[in-house]
Amino acid sequence: MKQSSLFFTLLCVLFSIQVTAQTVKEVDICIYGGSSAGVMAAYTAKKMGKTVLLIEPGKRLGGLTSGGLGFTDIGNKFAISGLALDYYRRLGKHYGTFESWIFEPGVAESLFKEYIAKAKVEVWYERGLISLTKDKGAISEISVRHPFDQSTRIQKVKAKVYLDCSYEGDLLAKAGVSYTIGREANSQYGETYNGVQVEKYHQFPDGIDPYKTPGDPSSGLLWGISAEPLQPIGSGDKKVQAYNFRICLTNNPANRLPIDKPVDYHPHRYELLLRYLNHGQPKTLRQILKMDLMPNQKTDINNNGPFSTDMIGENYDYPEASFEQRRSIIQKHIDYTKGLLYFIGNDPRVPESIRQEMLTWGYPKDEYVESGHWSPQLYVREARRMVGEYVMTQANCEGKEVVTDGVGMAAYTMDSHNTQRLIINGMVKNEGDVQVGGFGPYPISYRSLIPKKSECTNLLVPICLSASHIAYGSIRMEPVFMVLGQSSAVAASLAIDQKKAVQDIDVKKLQLELKNNPLADGSTPEIILDNADITAVAINGNWKKMRHGYGPDYLLAEQPTSTDQVVFQPAIKIAGEYSVYVYVMPRYPNLASRYQVKVQDEQKEHLVILDREQMQVSGQTSGGWKLIGTFQLGKNARISIGSAGEQGVIIADAVLVKPSF
Repeated sequence: MKQSSLFFTLLCVLFSIQVTAQTVKEVDICIYGGSSAGVMAAYTAKKMGKTVLLIEPGKRLGGLTSGGLGFTDIGNKFAISGLALDYYRRLGKHYGTFESWIFEPGVAESLFKEYIAKAKVEVWYERGLISLTKDKGAISEISVRHPFDQSTRIQKVKAKVYLDCSYEGDLLAKAGVSYTIGREANSQYGETYNGVQVEKYHQFPDGIDPYKTPGDPSSGLLWGISAEPLQPIGSGDKKVQAYNFRICLTNNPANRLPIDKPVDYHPHRYELLLRYLNHGQPKTLRQILKMDLMPNQKTDINNNGPFSTDMIGENYDYPEASFEQRRSIIQKHIDYTKGLLYFIGNDPRVPESIRQEMLTWGYPKDEYVESGHWSPQLYVREARRMVGEYVMTQANCEGKEVVTDGVGMAAYTMDSHNTQRLIINGMVKNEGDVQVGGFGPYPISYRSLIPKKSECTNLLVPICLSASHIAYGSIRMEPVFMVLGQSSAVAASLAIDQKKAVQDIDVKKLQLELKNNPLADGSTPEIILDNADITAVAINGNWKKMRHGYGPDYLLAEQPTSTDQVVFQPAIKIAGEYSVYVYVMPRYPNLASRYQVKVQDEQKEHLVILDREQMQVSGQTSGGWKLIGTFQLGKNARISIGSAGEQGVIIADAVLVKPSF
């Protein structure tokens, strides 16, 4: 009997050991966060022959890109490369165009799922990070579980390299990596736009009273106004720029659900909006809500003006909050935003014209079906930011400091939404909004994606990367996150192959891999020639160099003659059939109604006339690619842009040569 009991006990112990062993998942690369960066990183790593696990705390892939931000913040298309560019090209194919930077949430999510399915990436949904262990300066194992159900089984993951692709930076924080939250003082990095700022953007006009009873401080402040005093301009703090939702609505009656009164509805939250309206502004709904139109009669709505969808001051605790606390903060934002939409459409104090316009919109039946037709993704504009091997700053954005280890580019305005709503000189004012542009694309350092070597040797961070608050405001765009996700996955693969810390890989090899294998599948890369490439572009005649366009600048001829030509000479390594595109800017004033493009193939020269009326661009961009035709190209290929004899300026900016094989 005793022997049987002992045998049974041993079996139980062995079974327990076996079950425990089975709960540890071992992979080459573990990616935490199913954001747009996370999906592209997972796809890339799998294509590079690595075993991959993608862990997403929620139920949806794509982060903000599939969560409502369909009116893409581009900055400059020159900065978007690799799989990120492939993503917008695939969206274009869905909508019948070459590229699409404007799209519906459901279409965006479906495309992310296609990448995951194509690469056969394993995904764990509804798994949040709860603990982490390190060994000799490297992450050895992480433990995850359902974010809100502590009774669920803990699962452990061992990986050689980890990527933190979350918007919050939870993995880097658990790993003991240095990070910061909020705004640095300008003095810290020698900047001018960081810290406390009171600017004109999304600002209340003078004269709006902050008190419940106008002129009576004893009556208390209206909802949403802080009693804190304004700190010195440029001083730092731990406050975080406002979050909101990018809202998808529709005005298609067949696909529209009404905007009903939320359960937690409090009209007093919107008294400031009424005072703004009564001040004589605004006159239309779109002066309150930035309503950018998406395909199929839908919207991507963003904050607009001094009182809109940004819930200023209610997110300070979010970056370091628990899952439960974050859920509460997110719900507050949902209640506020749905309440705002209902208030605008139903409160009799809102001008009737604005109310009636609001009532034409509703929630789309075919979007976010699994989450009550509301996006599950809060726009977490900024949370933790790593303090890594290198900190990107304003100097990088403005081109005053240029790194040589770039593994991606950024080009957007240095952008911060408001951080506080205060009383200044007895009036309501917002504080924190900064919008400073005027610079071209600039490289993002590989060192800004990695921690200090003394802190962790097997972690890459493409979203909560190492940047000052104001530089992060330029970098933090979804296409850029995708680029950096791909770069991080390639770096992780190289670290594994070279058996090195992520800090010690050959960055030049990383840069070459990104250049020569941009789609991570070994296909022949397309060739993009910008006018600034002096090794491959010949300028004949009288051309002015103008700032921006595609890349840092473009060429313009004001009164072109037949001898004014810009010749692009692509280095065709594999002769074959190629599609040729030129970058056009049809919105440019006084543009000639027609100009010509000549394409020299292996046999003859082809003349194509470009008609301005046939050039179309949309979204946050000045231009786009126009197909010239498909040609057999080889080593003697030439593409020239010149005058067709019409009055008006002509532009020569960039040429794209895309293999058809």
